[in-house]
Amino acid sequence: MKRRILLVDDELAILLTLKAILEMNGFEVETAASAKEAAGKLLAHEFHMVITDMRMETETAGYEVIRLARKQTYNPATAILTAFPSLGSDWKHEGAQSLLVKPVGTEDLLRQIESLLVQHEDAKHKVVKAPVKAAAAVQEKSGKASFIRRAG
Repeated sequence: MKRRILLVDDELAILLTLKAILEMNGFEVETAASAKEAAGKLLAHEFHMVITDMRMETETAGYEVIRLARKQTYNPATAILTAFPSLGSDWKHEGAQSLLVKPVGTEDLLRQIESLLVQHEDAKHKVVKAPVKAAAAVQEKSGKASFIRRAG
């Protein structure tokens, strides 16, 4: 199964170049040229990751994309792509998990994307496992787990 990425940037040359690089490396890539277009795609499709430029229609349009991505039930990994790395840590507070600074070399970009996807999937699995462990502990205390084990 190919991992799906939504790539958002208002600079067509960057959008098409990154799309080609990612597709050549096994990703399925959907593109959007604005935060508004990205919003429609986030609501219509599921993505493993969203990479968005910061400055598009507004100086902080990328944050709008990140905030909407974080609200989706499919919970994609999120990254801000910017030529202006002086964002401080605001990008973390807005929900982005990574900051990619333009220009970024192909190998470095792919390494950062792979790393973020692995970390994000690990975190998602930990969140899913924690309630299961808690439920098992409650069942154990109530004696239901021992009954289930004997019966099964």
